[in-house]
Order: sequence, then structure tokens, then C-alpha cells
Amino acid sequence: MMKWSLPLLIGAMSVIYLFIPSEPLPVKVIFKLIPMFLIIVFAFRQLSSKPTPALRFILLGLFFCTLGDAFIAVSFIAGLGAFLVGHLFYLCGFIYLSRMNKWRLAAAIPIALYSFLIGRQLISALRTDGDIGLVIPVIAYMLVISIMALSAILTGNKWAIAGSILFVLSDSILSWNMFVSEIPFSAVFIMTTYYSAQFLIASSLSSLQQIKETIV
Repeated sequence: MMKWSLPLLIGAMSVIYLFIPSEPLPVKVIFKLIPMFLIIVFAFRQLSSKPTPALRFILLGLFFCTLGDAFIAVSFIAGLGAFLVGHLFYLCGFIYLSRMNKWRLAAAIPIALYSFLIGRQLISALRTDGDIGLVIPVIAYMLVISIMALSAILTGNKWAIAGSILFVLSDSILSWNMFVSEIPFSAVFIMTTYYSAQFLIASSLSSLQQIKETIV
């Protein structure tokens, strides 16, 4: 039971957050951050006393995504920037632990196609609404998160792969709902996929540390 106590608490706090009113904003943000703080604690518990640099990168990714959760409540660009840094850390960690083969590399094709189709709609909507200043940041973010997802696939780790795909899905729902058209129950879909993605990435650390790192 002790093994499942923290994951159950993470799940419970994630559900509670969905029912917290939007105002006052500081209270909403605090409850949004609680599951992420718990996920970071869970991540540390997956590691040995001396984690490799690659695993530290992934921990830093979790930390910057938590900052993104806080920043985005007051500034979309600041939040996007923090998440971008977080994905870069995830990318570095996964690339160090990658075990490439032609089948995993082939995943670049559907990822690129999906990113192109979603990105084209987002850019069109941004231009239509006059949000030209967001076009470059959004393109940069989509490029980085797509490469991050591919790097997770290259590790061959099922938890990292599932987490990265859910992260892409969560951000797709968020951006589509913000810029293209409203999605019913979007908040529920966004946050459940988001917290699940972060939890799965944290869960991957235990098995990822068994991969021999070739970079000194």
C-alpha cells in the first residue's frame, strides 16, 4: 500500500484541482502546482543516490514545466518559454539514453505529419486573429515538443513514450482550444492528459537509469 500512496495522492490532488474555482487566481495556481510538486517527489524516489546526467536533465524538465504551470497563469509567453526549456531538458535526457533503430526513427514521419497538420491550423488561426507575434514562438514550441516526443520514442522506454505522446496531445488540445475553436470540457482533457504525461515521464526514470549511458 505504501508503494501506491504517493501515486494515489497525485491522482487525488489532480482531480481536486479540476474542481477548484478560477478565482481567486493564486489559490487556483497553488492547487495546480501541488500535483507537479508531488510528481517531482515521486521522480526523485525512482532514482538511485547518484543519478546520471541524463536523468538529471529529465528532473530539470519536470522543474521547468512546473515553473511553466505557474507563469502561464499570468503570461502566456512566459509560460510557453518555461515549458520550452522544460522540453529541451527532456530532449537532452532522452537523446543521451536513446537506442536508435530504423523502426524507431520511422516514428519521425507520423510525428512530422501530425505537427504539420496541427501547426498549419494554428498558424492560420493566429494570423486571422491578428496574433502575428505568437506565430514564431508557437512554431518553435511545436518543433521542440515534436523532437522531444521522437527522442522519447528512441529510448524504447514505454513510460517515456506514453508520457511524451500524452504531452503532445495535451498541448494540442490546449492550443486548439485557445486559438482555433472551443473544445467541450477542454480543461478536463488538457489537465488529465498533462498530469498523466508528467507522471509517466517521472515513472520512466526507474527503468531509464538501467540504460548504460555512453556519453561521459
